[in-house]
Amino acid sequence: MATAPTSQMISVILATYNWPQALKLCLQSLGSQTDLHFEIIIADDGSAADTGALVKVIQQHFPVTITHLWQEDQGFRKTRILNQAIQVSNGNYLVFLDGDCIVQPDFIARHRQLSEKGCLVTGSRVLLSAQLTRRLIHLPAWSYQDFSSSLLSNWLSGGINKYLPLKIQLGDGSWRKYRKFVWRRIKGCNMACWKKDALQIDGFDESMTGWGHEDADFVFRLQNNGLIRKSGSWSTEVLHLYHQINDQSNAAENARRVREKILAKASPTDQARSVA
Repeated sequence: MATAPTSQMISVILATYNWPQALKLCLQSLGSQTDLHFEIIIADDGSAADTGALVKVIQQHFPVTITHLWQEDQGFRKTRILNQAIQVSNGNYLVFLDGDCIVQPDFIARHRQLSEKGCLVTGSRVLLSAQLTRRLIHLPAWSYQDFSSSLLSNWLSGGINKYLPLKIQLGDGSWRKYRKFVWRRIKGCNMACWKKDALQIDGFDESMTGWGHEDADFVFRLQNNGLIRKSGSWSTEVLHLYHQINDQSNAAENARRVREKILAKASPTDQARSVA
């Protein structure tokens, strides 16, 4: 197993849209990493000026380089701005993250540990309640130490939907590898791959507009290009802030297009299982 060496730059591609309060927490959590050999490329799908103003302030005293890419708001075009971020990234390894997620202090270190040539990683998330999200959003500064001291009480009160994955972290191993493509547990807010592998499949499918399933399409095409998918569960969990459901009017069409690609490549015996 060949993991990314500590000296190798990692690029965090951070997608955001019009929620600077959440982005601030996300960036603060990235600024307190135990492994600081990474850069951040903010992929901004048309946020208002307050997001850019926030980024400029944070850039001044941040421990790693932050690049802010912005495109005009013409509807949900996340795939387009993600591809721009991939192109300008300096790292050989890409970690995809959403701006409504807060990371643990060893998030980068854990992704580095799980990185392996010929593989991609799909991580997982811990969902936060609306009440806990409101409390965190109004904090003057993020502190994982303070947050972790209340994990059990937050879990028992319904503030978080998982407890043990934040307390128990497991290392790498063959048990993390999927034998074939499955749709389950693909979270675009927490996944990683080598830049060269992303470029070989021409990145995200930019014809997929509107919310939904661009992450599953990306993972499927990486696996179809010969990569092995690894689970990042029990290692790279992110804290996903609560928000209202996005406009899902395009989700069914996007899902249909992904299923068509899967069925075109799957054997008859695997087709039903692959799209479940």
